[in-house]
Amino acid sequence: MAALESVDAAAVPIIGESCSFIRTNLDRTWTLAELARKAGMSAAHFQRTFKRIVGVSPRQYADACRLDSLKQHLKAGRTVTRSIVGAGYGSSSRLYERAGSQLGMTPRQYQNGAPNAVIRHATAACELGRVLLAATDRGICALALGDTDDDLDAFLAAEFPGAELRRDNSGLAAWLEQVLRHLAGDEPHLDLPLDVRATAFQRKVWEELRRIPYGETRTYQQVAQALGQPRAVRAVARACATNPASIVIPCHRVVGAGGKLTGYRWDIRRKKRLLERERDGSGNESPPTKKAGRAVTD
Repeated sequence: MAALESVDAAAVPIIGESCSFIRTNLDRTWTLAELARKAGMSAAHFQRTFKRIVGVSPRQYADACRLDSLKQHLKAGRTVTRSIVGAGYGSSSRLYERAGSQLGMTPRQYQNGAPNAVIRHATAACELGRVLLAATDRGICALALGDTDDDLDAFLAAEFPGAELRRDNSGLAAWLEQVLRHLAGDEPHLDLPLDVRATAFQRKVWEELRRIPYGETRTYQQVAQALGQPRAVRAVARACATNPASIVIPCHRVVGAGGKLTGYRWDIRRKKRLLERERDGSGNESPPTKKAGRAVTD
């Protein structure tokens, strides 16, 4: 809220129009001066106001929009060349230079479901049924809850259809044990590395979720306000719904208005039990001052 209080309320719809303009005009790169002129502001004022309201710079926002568009084109089965052009990239070389950090792979690999990527995984019984932990060499890429190992294996295969999936119960035992202790209420704060790919907005939401203290909840509206985007309630809800790493990214701590329990990817009954366990065992502990794990990346 503090960020919003320092912004002229009249600027919010203006910046909203700028965002809409960028999203619908990705066929060229707009300079800061051009965007500022359309908004009726100086370049410096526009840059400051845009970043304060949206959370990223105009250029970063445009990059995120292009990446989202590219993913949609690739998932729709279009060729890599047509997808690159359709997403507004000026050249393929510009995209490939940043593909590793933005997609985690080349566009061709992404289109084919992450072929040649090696993902290790392990499952175990837990307080909520069965839990699956999957990881790359960089960190946890998925953490799912389910009723059976077959259900969890199907989730992983759908999430990474082209990857080489290797069961590795012994190699992932230490991380899995931390998760099990957390679910049992014996280890309130997880300290595990993440390797989760995300859009710029998803990253902001998921990092905000990791700041919610153990034993507490936030509404979707509160999360949106904390991001400086009070109108993005539905987008926050979508980011929560697409979170592939439950527990480590605690989307279960986000509730509807008035504390109402809303949909949960891993079953609303599990969400209820998780929150009850955390409230009963919170002990009014403070969250760790150092953020756990590797930052979520584009």
